[in-house]
Amino acid sequence: MKVRYGLQAKFLTLMGLALLVVLALIALLWSRQERMQREVEFVSRDAMQSMAAETLRRRGEGMVAQLADSLANPLYYFDLDAIGVLGRSVLRQPGTRYVIVYDGEGDVVHDGSDEIPSYGKRMDDPMAFEVIAAKNTHAQWSDDVMDVSSPIMIGNERIGGVRVGFDLDAARTVQDAAVASLRHRLEELGDRHLVWVGVLGIGLLGLGAVMLWLLQRFLVRPISQLADAARQIEGGHYDTALPVARSQDEIGDLIHAFGRMGHSVARHDRDIRRMAYTDALTGLANRLAFRETLDERLLQLRGAGRQLALLFADIDDFKRVNDTLGHDAGDEVLLHFSNRIRDTVQRMGGDAAVLARFGGDEFVILVQAGVANDGDVRGIATKLAETMVTELGQPIRVQDRQVFLGTSIGITLFPEDASGATALMKNGDIAMYQAKVAGKNCYRFYSRAMDQAVERRVHLEHELRGAWDRGELSLVYQPVYRLSDGMMVGAEALLRWQHPQQGLVAPSVFIDVAEQSGLIETLGPQVLRTACRDAVGWQGARASGEPMFVSVNVSPRQLRTGDLPKVVSESLADTGLPARHLHIELTETAVIGDEVHASALLSQLRTAGVKVWLDDFGTGFSGLSHLRRVPVDGVKIDRSFIADVLRDPDDLALTTAIIAMAHSLGITVVAEGVEREGQYSILRERGCDLAQGYWLGHPVSNEEFMTLLH
Repeated sequence: MKVRYGLQAKFLTLMGLALLVVLALIALLWSRQERMQREVEFVSRDAMQSMAAETLRRRGEGMVAQLADSLANPLYYFDLDAIGVLGRSVLRQPGTRYVIVYDGEGDVVHDGSDEIPSYGKRMDDPMAFEVIAAKNTHAQWSDDVMDVSSPIMIGNERIGGVRVGFDLDAARTVQDAAVASLRHRLEELGDRHLVWVGVLGIGLLGLGAVMLWLLQRFLVRPISQLADAARQIEGGHYDTALPVARSQDEIGDLIHAFGRMGHSVARHDRDIRRMAYTDALTGLANRLAFRETLDERLLQLRGAGRQLALLFADIDDFKRVNDTLGHDAGDEVLLHFSNRIRDTVQRMGGDAAVLARFGGDEFVILVQAGVANDGDVRGIATKLAETMVTELGQPIRVQDRQVFLGTSIGITLFPEDASGATALMKNGDIAMYQAKVAGKNCYRFYSRAMDQAVERRVHLEHELRGAWDRGELSLVYQPVYRLSDGMMVGAEALLRWQHPQQGLVAPSVFIDVAEQSGLIETLGPQVLRTACRDAVGWQGARASGEPMFVSVNVSPRQLRTGDLPKVVSESLADTGLPARHLHIELTETAVIGDEVHASALLSQLRTAGVKVWLDDFGTGFSGLSHLRRVPVDGVKIDRSFIADVLRDPDDLALTTAIIAMAHSLGITVVAEGVEREGQYSILRERGCDLAQGYWLGHPVSNEEFMTLLH
């Protein structure tokens, strides 16, 4: 009997074949899923390892670099308490195994503990050699620790270093847990998909291809995209676009978690860079950020025929604000200045301009020539400097007081002055210093001659330090006459320097050197005491007439120290000169800079009987209105007015007005620089009280002045 192979058998055969195909497909999918899970696990583990290692290294290097900066002063002064505080603060952070601060020879200075058992011992662990030899921040790895070290520098001198050990076991534990969690989720997800494919595959042979497509789209592709994003982040591209989570399953959770992790890493990177490259007070770029920007610009411009300029701006007499008003007021002044500079640079410097604060009261601006400004970088720098001098010279109100400060600006050009960043910054400093030498509140372009001028000035300062003890410095006295009867009533003490090689050094040169270097604080009391001692001898040498006074110039720096009344009192007590025979001369601008502080000191002097004169009156920015607020006994009309009083009606009118208004306030008027008889006559006609100048008498030594008295 022949068995009929009918439709049912064929159906069953087809179903069996379909089932075999589905089973084969399921087996194939199962195999593929296994491989895919292993690939995902491998890629994820590799990405996590790389990212975790890089993140830990960056965090460690940033932390250790900051710690090294913080330890510079404590290590320099060997302040173990301060070093211990900083070390323990780092040691307490999670994942930190040890902190070691060492000196320049590699000997342990502090290990963060209270007892410091390893103090003075040389580091001899396997990583110590590279730590001691490293010139920059350096990271090393062992099986269970990452060692990050950084040298501690004072300027260009390495005084030691610090190393911090970060525990790798904790990072590996977190990483293994994350991989295990990922593996578990992938297995659960794979099982659900395979069951669904198996159930539907019995009835629909084509569902396998659909499931394969779904797996490819919703599993492999997102994981592959995450892996690509992980590699981008590993390379430092933290703003890499991440895949969009289109599902709410584990893959979606993974994408969301990966996205949050990427944003967190990017945020931490921005925070670290902001801390490393931003000035904390003003929010401007700091020295490190500016130097990197300058290096990049020079690399771009080198050989391109384009120019840039650096402007070094330093606030004049800023220390006076901190000394008189406190550091909080100083910070407020710095904020005002930085805002004014920022507004000026944005308005006039162009889009490529860069502004940075180098610390203290020093700001640096980079401006670049371009097509829009015809490549005239010198013109841009000139206009910007002129505007900054004007804008920053405006008064600033701090703590209900007006503070007047100027700005000295040094300008250097690339490639005209130098082709390297270090040389440019050195030239800018030199030019700024020359601006201060020129009188402050101005700007100067760098020139080759400035290097020689700086060397001469440094040499002159060195020579000046011992000039008084060597007998090279001496006092001369210029007579002061009363115009009403022509009687000599006193003399102004003037300092002279007879250098053994250079001869007579101009007072305008060495007095400025003494002022800038601080030597004036030593020379001033010596000059005052000598002048008082000589004036005591005048009283007995004069045959008849009223007692003679001596006037002594006091620098603004002596006034700012606050101990001028004490110095004057000690000089009078040591020499025996009556206080009424001593006149103290101060420049108008020195008094106006801080009227409240100056008024308090001058009131003490006047209470003691000493008279106070304002020298070079009329050349400052104040006017006579300030005489009502500052206690003075006399004003000396500046010689620039007296020189043209015979031929310039304006100078004559100003001189007459000064005399009349000063007399209305009960203030004595002294004219300096009288070199002609006509000047003397017209000053006497206008009611001027006292006069001095070459027509009346040249400055002479004390012995010659004693002869004049006889």
